[in-house]
Amino acid sequence: MSLIPYSLTRPILFGMDPEAAHDLTMNFMAKGQNTLLQKAWARPLISDPIELAGLKFPNRVGMAAGLDKNARCIDALAAMGFGFVEVGTVTPRPQPGNPKPRMFRIPEKNALINRLGFNNEGLDAFLANVRRSQVRANGGAMLLGLNIGKNATTPIEEATSDYIKALDGVYPHADYVTVNISSPNTKNLRALQSDEALDALLGAVANRREQLSSQHGKRTPVFVKIAPDLDEEQVGVIAATLERHGMDGVIATNTTISRDAVKGLQHAEEAGGLSGAPVLEASNQIIRQLRSALGSRFPIIGVGGILSGADAVSKIRAGADVVQIYSGLIYRGPDLVTEAAQAIAHMH
Repeated sequence: MSLIPYSLTRPILFGMDPEAAHDLTMNFMAKGQNTLLQKAWARPLISDPIELAGLKFPNRVGMAAGLDKNARCIDALAAMGFGFVEVGTVTPRPQPGNPKPRMFRIPEKNALINRLGFNNEGLDAFLANVRRSQVRANGGAMLLGLNIGKNATTPIEEATSDYIKALDGVYPHADYVTVNISSPNTKNLRALQSDEALDALLGAVANRREQLSSQHGKRTPVFVKIAPDLDEEQVGVIAATLERHGMDGVIATNTTISRDAVKGLQHAEEAGGLSGAPVLEASNQIIRQLRSALGSRFPIIGVGGILSGADAVSKIRAGADVVQIYSGLIYRGPDLVTEAAQAIAHMH
């Protein structure tokens, strides 16, 4: 049991600027992990193993990328009962991201808007933090995904070189690598989801992965994270491209640029990606289309709008094998991890 119910800490955090609250929480977790302080947020691991892409997931609920961009809190997040944790997005070089303010809450809809823009300390600092994780060093069951992106200053025509640099760095340390081509907050990044650009990028990633596989003596699965703002035809093209280049899975989805669900509310018109409850159905729709296009065996990680156990179950029913949460953790706290894992475990 945790020492402090999240219902007591949430009003304090929600009284602060969202990014300041985020930084405070991450700093507290980074300092408190592997100490007695960890009891404040620790939860039991619900056992519900599944094998996907050659990996054994201890349960079907993961932490989505974006919360821990610099891989500082791997052990703290592991203590919340996640079966897998994805950190990043990391870019080859450090970058500050977009100007502040760049994170906004829409509490009436359990939603967030962010335009952080891949703010991170760069690949070297990121890998140093990954190496410091005690859970990793002790061979814990929890899986670790490392999520890679391109620097904002790298022209989109040269994006592939950034992804390859990042892949080279993270490859030996990751249980799986995620290629993030779907953040709306890096100019032109989503253009990489178009037919030719995706084909070229994934072709280069696949070739490099073969070299790294023989160099390191291990084949690390590569997943691709896509946006919810795609039509069925685009989803079909992406599905075919993933299969053609031997990608191991797809993460559906990132944040949305649509504002239909939050129209008229404060901050609704801020630029950036909308996450939280309003994304649930759009994300589930993409999952259904992917499952239909990819058949029953291709791994799909479902993410977007999970705020309850029932939401997590809806993603599995839509066709996801496992799920990830992010905004739900901010609105509901660590109890959501347990609730979602138990709800999915009770399905089968």
